[in-house]
Order: sequence, then structure tokens, then C-alpha cells
Amino acid sequence: MTGLPDIVIIVDQQEEYMALQECITLGIPTICLIDTNCDPDLTDISIPANDDAIASIRLILNKLVFAIRTSAR
Repeated sequence: MTGLPDIVIIVDQQEEYMALQECITLGIPTICLIDTNCDPDLTDISIPANDDAIASIRLILNKLVFAIRTSAR
């Protein structure tokens, strides 16, 4: 990668807190799956979800990938 990403998707806000802080510092927009133990004010776009359930993570990420690929055309 030669530059900064356009956006970062974070699945587990507590586990990836340092990455989230770097994105905030660098001004990179973030999409976070927000569980009940997370802070939605730290992210640009919050998606309420259970970040412990693999099935819900897979569903949400598949929908995001589809939307990104569709809009990139």
C-alpha cells in the first residue's frame, strides 16, 4: 500500500483500540461493529452488532463488501 486507506472497518473496537486511535489521529474514517461494551462516539459509522458471533460478523462484512464493490463500478 502506497498511501493511507480511504476507510477502515473495525470488527472488535476494544481489541483494535490502538488501530482506532491511529485512524482518529490520521483522519481516516472508520466503520465499527459496535457491541454493548463499545463506545459509538469513537467511530464515524457505527453498526450495532454482536462482535462475538462469527455468523453476524460474516453477514455484515459480506454486505459491506457487496456495497463497496457495487459502488466502485
